[in-house]
Amino acid sequence: MPSPQLLAVWAAAYRAGLLDRSRDKRHFVFTYDPAAEPTDAQVSLTMPVRLESWTSRDLHPVFQMNLPEGALLDAIRRAIAKLAGENDLTILRITGGNQVGRNRFSLPGDGAPGVVETPESLDELLSYPNTEELFTELVSRYALRSGVSGVQPKVLLEASERATATVGGFIVKSWGGEYPQLAANEFFCMTAAKNAGLPVPEFHLSDNGGLFVMKRFDVGENGLPLGFEDMCALQALGTAQKYSSTYERIARSIRDFVSGEHLQAAREQFFASLVLSVMVRNGDAHLKNFGVLYERPGAPVRLAPVYDVVTTVAYISKDVPALSIAGTKRWWSRKMLEKFGVAHLALPVAKVGQILEQTAEAVNETMPLLSAYKKDHPEFREVGGRMLAIWTEGVSELATAKAAF
Repeated sequence: MPSPQLLAVWAAAYRAGLLDRSRDKRHFVFTYDPAAEPTDAQVSLTMPVRLESWTSRDLHPVFQMNLPEGALLDAIRRAIAKLAGENDLTILRITGGNQVGRNRFSLPGDGAPGVVETPESLDELLSYPNTEELFTELVSRYALRSGVSGVQPKVLLEASERATATVGGFIVKSWGGEYPQLAANEFFCMTAAKNAGLPVPEFHLSDNGGLFVMKRFDVGENGLPLGFEDMCALQALGTAQKYSSTYERIARSIRDFVSGEHLQAAREQFFASLVLSVMVRNGDAHLKNFGVLYERPGAPVRLAPVYDVVTTVAYISKDVPALSIAGTKRWWSRKMLEKFGVAHLALPVAKVGQILEQTAEAVNETMPLLSAYKKDHPEFREVGGRMLAIWTEGVSELATAKAAF
């Protein structure tokens, strides 16, 4: 008799196999369908199609990758606990039609999962006067359709794009009382990333600063889902281990998984994003905030755009980097970053220096925008003032020091 928790796993439109608990409940077991094609149905770069089942003590990292966390998980649990329970497979079943990446989940007898919804208006989302009220409504409407990780409150939804009839997928984020003005914080950090020439998704800040809205980068121009796997999945680590790695190991994962034609660009992007995180004191650049994209198994793999950059020291004054370099978690010197770029990313010395200076220029270019916003939005003045001081210090430490080579 099949388990009541048994799920069908879909890779885009292709039924890939079945996911279940072992009879002794000590393992999760995924088995590819006998007819699964490697070019269509492979669920992860780390789990090729084979006859033997893939067994894991905890839920396989690629399936665990999108399990909701924090406020979104709490909202889902409140909605389903009495009727369906709240274990991982149940939450995958509930949110399984709308996941980041190619994988989807359904009951075994159901067809390909999907979500049909009436799109919101992006303009209305950004101009709504009471964003706290709006976000509460969005959570009640979309929580059960949002297979997305992250502690920050967020939902996935469709919205008509500005001045067009095009409908796109967006991630809408708010914040809790512990991190005031987090949306504006992220907006200016992402603006600095954009000014540095880093690839970033389209992003917006609502008129009153209450919401950060980012276009999904895991959907192709044809509307089909792209494969996305974060570094937790690629390193066979669960979400709870997102701080249990090193930036050296991310560099190795980039080498191992990114296609040759994209490898140099990926290394430069990763180094620039690391430099930016040090300059703006982003202490949350953990494994889940880096990932790769691909159209389908066997297609070229590239590094995903930069996302989730925040000045965490504005809230946690003693915060440190999420992962280590050379066994240390600290805001590293220019010399240390230079050595990392050359030794672990095979970047030329001149390119390392260029990235450091270009990133410093981008942060300097963004600071007047942050300052002007702070002046016009009194509620942001305290956090914005701390951010300006932190950024100034970060740029000074990395841009003015003499090169080590």
